[in-house]
Amino acid sequence: MRKACFLIPGDLAAPTGGYAYARRILPLMDADGVDLRHVALPGGYPHPGEADLAATREALADCPDDAVLLIDGLALGAMPPDMVAPYGRRIAALVHHPLGLESGLDAARAEALIENEAAVLGHCRRIIATSRLTGETLAADFGVMPEMITIAEPGTDPAAPAEGSPAGAPLSLVAVGAVSPRKAYPLLVEALAACAAQNPWHLTIIGAHDRDPDEAARLRETIDRNGLGDHVTLAGAVDDVALAAHYHGADIFVSASLYEGYGMVLAEAMARGLPMVISTGGAAAQTAPDDAALKVPPGDGSALAGALSRIIDDEALCRRLAGASTRAGAALPRWHDTARIVANVLRDISA
Repeated sequence: MRKACFLIPGDLAAPTGGYAYARRILPLMDADGVDLRHVALPGGYPHPGEADLAATREALADCPDDAVLLIDGLALGAMPPDMVAPYGRRIAALVHHPLGLESGLDAARAEALIENEAAVLGHCRRIIATSRLTGETLAADFGVMPEMITIAEPGTDPAAPAEGSPAGAPLSLVAVGAVSPRKAYPLLVEALAACAAQNPWHLTIIGAHDRDPDEAARLRETIDRNGLGDHVTLAGAVDDVALAAHYHGADIFVSASLYEGYGMVLAEAMARGLPMVISTGGAAAQTAPDDAALKVPPGDGSALAGALSRIIDDEALCRRLAGASTRAGAALPRWHDTARIVANVLRDISA
């Protein structure tokens, strides 16, 4: 049995894709020959203070000498290279998307994160990327040798087909993800405002809106300015049961995200056969097949409004997209597939 430590910053229970990935693979690794132990790191990443870094050094030192270290990229990419170097021969990095590509960063901070992450990854023994695009980006822009990279896409649970809204009710549109500049929710609301005179619709945004107060305020201002208070609900963070209920009652899944490292919520929508309108930021274009979604360039409000206008008024289009979404959802990897890939990487590393 390979002994390994999984170092993850912040609250493992946080309702975001990266933490969900960790929660799902942790209990499955034992079956694939890896004794994977969760090691909590401070929550200040990816912008750690001195106390965060000191606690991280202590956590690294406390890991057994014979354990492989799987380190979540949210922390690893912001660690000083000299902290990582002594452990490099037994580190596997888990990268969802490079930190410097996060939306909303000023140019200097983005450049510093990219430079630091490239240096840190250069010390690592293996790299696990959660999408093909992330792997390609690390090879092309971060100096990582392609043979060091393994792709372990997130798994998806089978789910019953979405039932949709009740007869006579407005179309139910659902968007999932914490409110942040990268998710571009104000852009989505502006695009939907152009569809106000079409078939009745209601948008529910599911995801924490307390992590970026400025962006949350901008979103609320956009809703109010367009008079859409009765058409948009900010549901906040919800548990898995409530999220499944929102998906089940939805007619259309929408995403204006500027960048996705994979797009787990797209996979969750396809598992339920939902037709989609999405931006092609990051790996989203690869995750969702062309016949399952209307796709628009990231940040293009006019194109987004046009796609939403089409799907809101065209039942036949919705049915076609839903059929393709159902087929794509049935072919998605499951979590045991993901865990097996990660376990194989960890077993290959000699601690």
